[in-house]
Amino acid sequence: MINQLSWKVGGQQGEGIESTGEIFAIALNRQGYYLYGYRHFSSRIKGGHTNNKIRVSAKAINSISDDLDILVAFDQETIDVNIHELREGGVVIADSKFNPKLPEGAKGTMYAVPFTDIASELGTTLMKNMVAVGASSAVLGLAPEAYREVVEEIFSRKGSSVVEKNMEAIKRGSEYLNEQAGGQIQSFELEKADGKKRMFMIGNHAIALGALAGGARFMPAYPITPASEIMEYLTKKLPEFGGAVIQTEDEISACTMAIGGNYAGVRTLTASAGPGLSLMMEAIGLAGITEIPLVIVNTQRGGPSTGLPTKQEQSDLMAMIYGTHGEIPKVVIAPSTVEEAFYDSAEAFNIAEEYQCPVIILTDLALSLGKQTVEPLDHNRLQIRRGKLDLNAELPDLNGEYFKRYEVTEDGLSPRVVPGMKNGIHHVTGVEHNEQGKPSEDPTNRINQMNKRLTKLNTLHETFSN
Repeated sequence: MINQLSWKVGGQQGEGIESTGEIFAIALNRQGYYLYGYRHFSSRIKGGHTNNKIRVSAKAINSISDDLDILVAFDQETIDVNIHELREGGVVIADSKFNPKLPEGAKGTMYAVPFTDIASELGTTLMKNMVAVGASSAVLGLAPEAYREVVEEIFSRKGSSVVEKNMEAIKRGSEYLNEQAGGQIQSFELEKADGKKRMFMIGNHAIALGALAGGARFMPAYPITPASEIMEYLTKKLPEFGGAVIQTEDEISACTMAIGGNYAGVRTLTASAGPGLSLMMEAIGLAGITEIPLVIVNTQRGGPSTGLPTKQEQSDLMAMIYGTHGEIPKVVIAPSTVEEAFYDSAEAFNIAEEYQCPVIILTDLALSLGKQTVEPLDHNRLQIRRGKLDLNAELPDLNGEYFKRYEVTEDGLSPRVVPGMKNGIHHVTGVEHNEQGKPSEDPTNRINQMNKRLTKLNTLHETFSN
């Protein structure tokens, strides 16, 4: 009996590789196991090698593993590309239809199972992935019935006959492998889990949930890999909370609309990846000089330019810290786990409003699309802090003058108002301005306003240090 293992399924994109991994993983998650999943996929809808790797453990884990215990292959390419990960004593379970062969020197044992033929006998080759799940369950010593709850959730809307056919496919896959091995099957039976219910989610969904919990109610964005799931999730959820998502024409529009939303007093975010952030740089500078809160999620991918849209890379850090012409205060938050992504996402809105500056949540493809078991999220840990914005404040009569929105203060933080607040009228402009927001090229004013804006970082540092 072992306390953890690594499992991978691979084949051509469009063959159901992702759903195979999902069904396998969710069934184990329901039994209380901790999981960490990572998808390798191509920049196309169909075709090209793709795989889904799942690490399973009876105890908490925060990463994928380098090696592999079980490899499920729908084609020879999967074996050839991934066999180097198979540890000694590992198992390859392959569809016999393509006459699978282990490369010379391979360390493991191979079982050829007719995924496609068994699925055809049951009515459709689409169920070959369920046969593969069943064969995997045999190696794990897991009863096919362990998958029933998940199968019913996925297929019940198609009728009970579809549910039973899929369960039969799992059962047949398990039985075939047991018979083929003649009772001498290489076993990877896992140590029993605690049975507790936990969430199993990708980092992008955790960020979206954190934004909701943190009070975000508006998201303008333009779809891009690997950030799109944030937008897709909030498109469904934000309307339930009186919010909205708008798909903009490009990332420039998304960023400027996000600035507008925050200027109006609505907590707003946008999300993109490297190419989109490159387009947003001027708008980020606008948020900096106008001291309007702004939350942006950057899900890093391979660059430069279009680069490697579906591959992992961490090369945007310097651009996120120093990007945009001129000097502005900016905060970059880099969560390292799915759980941190939730809490950091909610906190980003507090920092943006308290310090009236852009805040970038910096993730990467592995965290954004990687799936991890998460303990129940504690909403009591969250606070909503709006800094020097009081929507109910009674502002003093200005006797015809403008409100000092950019008043020079000791901590660099000026009183903030939103449109419609009585006696709060002021200018907002992307050019340098005085305390009332009126354009100014006066050298002394320039020095005062620059120092005021940059002082906010010192204030933030002191606050977080304490």
